[in-house]
Amino acid sequence: MVSLRFSAGLRPLARAAVLAAGLLCAGLSLPAHAQAVDPLPSWNAGATKTGILDFVKATTTPGGPDFVPPADRIATFDQDGTLWVEQPVYTEVAFAAARVRAMAQANPALKTEEPFRTAISGDEKAREEALGKLSSADFMKIIMLTLESLTVEEFRAAVQDWMATARNPVLNRPHTDLVYQPMREVLELLRANGFRTYIVTGGGQDFVRAYSEKLYGIPPEQVVGTPDSVRFGYDASGRPVLRLEPAVLFEDVFGGKPEGIHLVIGKRPIAAFGNSTGDRQMLEYTKAGKGLRFAALVLHDDGKREFAYGPAQGLPYSEVGTFTQKLYDEAKARGWSVISMKDDWKKVFAFEP
Repeated sequence: MVSLRFSAGLRPLARAAVLAAGLLCAGLSLPAHAQAVDPLPSWNAGATKTGILDFVKATTTPGGPDFVPPADRIATFDQDGTLWVEQPVYTEVAFAAARVRAMAQANPALKTEEPFRTAISGDEKAREEALGKLSSADFMKIIMLTLESLTVEEFRAAVQDWMATARNPVLNRPHTDLVYQPMREVLELLRANGFRTYIVTGGGQDFVRAYSEKLYGIPPEQVVGTPDSVRFGYDASGRPVLRLEPAVLFEDVFGGKPEGIHLVIGKRPIAAFGNSTGDRQMLEYTKAGKGLRFAALVLHDDGKREFAYGPAQGLPYSEVGTFTQKLYDEAKARGWSVISMKDDWKKVFAFEP
């Protein structure tokens, strides 16, 4: 007889998947009602959903030709635009801009110096839309200004405090509400089948680690991001601390993503999900390994429920989360899945009816 115990906090989909795995390992069959559970209820039926389910089944079926041992079941996910909303500007930039506004009270010169003036001027919606048109170098200047001398604990607390009340000015929802429900289901499905899920993001590593476990079920040690430089020292009471410095060790974007994966994870993923040109090398690296692999890009083509931007497939160009036609064509040529937000997702956010 199989004995299975569940944590009260385990989500229903995850419980069903764990039950299925336990029974199958014991050589028992699932009851008819359990077999009917859809692990991806927010996805429309189609090639993309089928591809995800077939990949998970193939890589986790003992004795099958594509079976992958649990130790090698690694899946990586970009964050901005892949797991949650990135428009009109990256959430981390919005957070840093809010800190710049507070700093400008003591340093009025920031109100006239770009890109800090853009971070301060206008109402919230206009300001964030203007921020979204800045360059990556400008984003970095804004973020770096707000880091110096904070301990890693102070920074984490500042992020969590801001996140508790901050809202997306266009969608008028808390940032914490704007996780894509279909992608959350993919994370749960993979973990219920023995995968380790990692965030691999161009965003600040310390920033994402402040909330990754609460929002995605991904612990801080499984976040690979752009790491801020830190300095060891002592506080006024003599307690050892790490303080952030206005510099980064490397940028975890483009070719930096496979490099970050190697440095932190030490193994090539067998599945990778992204949404922009900054994710291309991560998907290429993932697919270049031996055995069955899965790669996917989220295409933001739903301006009614979220945002529409590309410029792939004639969508509007965006500096934030750029998805070019060249990347789209490469995805099709290489057999990567292109997830159409409009066609593949039955619902985008958990709060939708």
